Amino acid sequence: MSTQTPVIQLFNESNEEIPVTLKQAHGVLNQIADHEEVGFAMVELVYVDEEEIVRINKEHLERDYVTDIITFRYDEGEETGDDTAIEGTMFCCAPRIKEQAGEFNEPLEREFLRIIIHGLLHLAGYDDQSEKEKTHMTTLENKYLELAGNNK
Repeated sequence: MSTQTPVIQLFNESNEEIPVTLKQAHGVLNQIADHEEVGFAMVELVYVDEEEIVRINKEHLERDYVTDIITFRYDEGEETGDDTAIEGTMFCCAPRIKEQAGEFNEPLEREFLRIIIHGLLHLAGYDDQSEKEKTHMTTLENKYLELAGNNK
């Protein structure tokens, strides 16, 4: 694991108020780095609107729908298995996350944190293509939400 201090940057390009602070995002990043034994060098957390998330989804994943998060990992470690200096961008659809909070009857802050955790787990190498992988990621998300002290 890397000993460098990870950098997380937050950009809000949506018209939504974001209920999670940079300090909270950095806290969950550090928890995941410690527990998953990975190192984050630099992560951008970019909040966008529905139009922009659909554009990114179409352009990069050939999918034409709104989603809550799309992650991109840039460092060479993804191919080499070296998870000591992960770099990536997480595009989060703020309106969709707000919608989901209502659908799941979750506090806004908790749902926003869950999506950040979900994206960081993707950057750390986790996938959610199968039901088994989805279940495992949800279990990890719940663990890190608890560690963040954001219990219901």
